[in-house]
Amino acid sequence: MERGLAAFRKRDFAAAAGAFEEAVRQQPSSAKANKLLGMAYVAQEKYREAACPLERACALNRHEENACYYLGRVYYFLNRFSEARGTLERALRSEGTARGPALLALALTLEALGEAEPAERAYKQAIRAGERRASIDYGMFLFHHGRGNESLEVLAKAGPSPELTRVRKALANAALPKVPRGSPWPVGFDAGTLDMVVRNGAAGDRHQIETMPAGVAVFDYDNDGWPDIFVANGATVPSLDKSDRRFQNRLFRNHRDGTFAGVTEKAGLAGAGYSMGVAAADFDNDGWVDVFVAGVGSQALYRNRGDGTFEDITARAGLRSDGSWSIAAGWFDYDRDGLLDLFVVRYVVWNPATEPYCGLLRPGGRTYCHPRHYQPLADALYHNEGHGRFRDVSRESGIAAHAGKGMGVAFGDFDGDGWLDVFVANDTVPNFLFHNQRNGTFTEVALPAGVAYGEDGSASSSMGADFRDFDNDGLEDIFVTALTNERFSLYRNLGNGNFLDASALTGISAGSLLLSGWSAGMFDFNNDGFKDLFAVNGNVDDNADSVTSQKSRQPNAVFVNRGDGTFQVQVLAGEALHRGAAFGDFDRDGRVDVVVTRLNEAPVVLRNTSSPSGHWLALRLIGTRSNRDGLGARVRLVAPSGSQWNRATASVGYAGSSDRIVHFGLGGDARASLVEIEWPSGIKQQLRDVPADQYLQVQEPQR
Repeated sequence: MERGLAAFRKRDFAAAAGAFEEAVRQQPSSAKANKLLGMAYVAQEKYREAACPLERACALNRHEENACYYLGRVYYFLNRFSEARGTLERALRSEGTARGPALLALALTLEALGEAEPAERAYKQAIRAGERRASIDYGMFLFHHGRGNESLEVLAKAGPSPELTRVRKALANAALPKVPRGSPWPVGFDAGTLDMVVRNGAAGDRHQIETMPAGVAVFDYDNDGWPDIFVANGATVPSLDKSDRRFQNRLFRNHRDGTFAGVTEKAGLAGAGYSMGVAAADFDNDGWVDVFVAGVGSQALYRNRGDGTFEDITARAGLRSDGSWSIAAGWFDYDRDGLLDLFVVRYVVWNPATEPYCGLLRPGGRTYCHPRHYQPLADALYHNEGHGRFRDVSRESGIAAHAGKGMGVAFGDFDGDGWLDVFVANDTVPNFLFHNQRNGTFTEVALPAGVAYGEDGSASSSMGADFRDFDNDGLEDIFVTALTNERFSLYRNLGNGNFLDASALTGISAGSLLLSGWSAGMFDFNNDGFKDLFAVNGNVDDNADSVTSQKSRQPNAVFVNRGDGTFQVQVLAGEALHRGAAFGDFDRDGRVDVVVTRLNEAPVVLRNTSSPSGHWLALRLIGTRSNRDGLGARVRLVAPSGSQWNRATASVGYAGSSDRIVHFGLGGDARASLVEIEWPSGIKQQLRDVPADQYLQVQEPQR
């Protein structure tokens, strides 16, 4: 063991592990040797490998110095929180355990389990035991639970720290709009299903692509004024063969009576390969919405012929795939030439033949691997050349210079210069914010802008994103979902090129701690004049219950905007492995509905039944000099109760595409005194004294 200890002191942890493995072979019943082997694995962040020797050490001699404490910490890192709690409580009864670190570990574990009151008691006990780090973690616990002043006091007593700096900055920039209100109007939905099953092709080998389906789109493909639904679907794995009809993509036509009928075969949208995400828009300005489908090693562009059918024009459009795994895509006019360009979000390098084994070596113990086991990919940008042709400008635009693990994409103008910027939610690596330089190039500015990392300063498992103004100050903010125990992020635009992660200040942190979020949307579901946040939830693993303390099947949630800068979480009925979502008003009653995909189940259609519900106004923009869909147009609405801003966009959430209708809730206001539209062309248009509760088509002036 001396050789191992010497290597450990030199921080050669691999050599230390080798020496301790030999020591365990020679002395298998030595608690100390097993503990040291586990510590060597922990130092290399090999937590699964560390579990077995630490379990032996704790069982052999629970009084061996900190053996059970280290095991509890490993369980925590493996998200096995219930086991971590029991082990740490046992460690605290052992003579060889340092109480301060163990109490802090217990506090963190209780917080991860959602037990706030016991966690707070454990934090205080750890502080009394002299554990300095406990004051910092307790301060952040208070901050996440909306107790900012108490947090600042605790952190200040602990001394200088990055956490203290972050909280001071957050509180200094916390001037959110204060509109006195009572409890927010509740949000409600009635659930129905579509006649299909979203299939991921899983057969037990835990291929990474199986966790990701499926994207969904809401758009009016036949121009009858009622939004329809398209759902991407998987394939058999690893062959990616979609010849089995069960794996086809599906198109559903809105029957205007609350039901949807499959029209896939007639439309020609069954597709091939393993589909992931979808982006729908009228790329050729002919008045009919076209469909782009992203997938594993493939991508396809379907042109709407205008007769209820689509034509695959991928090859002649110049969009043939290079074999990369694409998850999502979005349409936007980045150079304001009146033609929609295509941004494609790519994930990681994946090969079924080299899929690593992750998880426990026992029946039912295998899990999907962490993204760190896969190499990142750069996203792609295709410029619309007109006449049905696209050119790959990924390199010349600067997009290809940045490799990430992209999941969701959203467009907005964060600096108000009139040119659309791009936010990409990246999984476990820093997010991207591509700043439009107005000359065909982009600069990646996520780090200086404050949106690269989560509130704690680390990269989150960012999934879905929406880029809108949640607090009605005229500045577009960013909402991002993440995994359980990471917390969702709500980046508030401060108006000077910087964002503040306002998750704790707004109540998002505490409400999202136990959720694994995928798709996301920022819409006013109860029409009270303030946008709410919708989060689509489900664990990555379908067997998380058996290998961690997390739940596999999770409910969706709405963070209801109180109108005073804070949100109240409302958990919806129905647990599943939810994934994609798209938003639109299926019954045209002025309340935004949702369609959500579920792994290996039928997609669920959530009809908005919120009551009370305020007045509303929905705008369908028709571009002339701008792109025909009006995507990118910024709309300001002025009513007696105040002003609001929204933007025409279809790129919302994770791997999905939502109805391009620009929706406003007006609360008690029966009309808008002013509606001002800033078209992508630069033209400004004003409408005055507009009655509420209507769908209004607005055409861009020619001037």
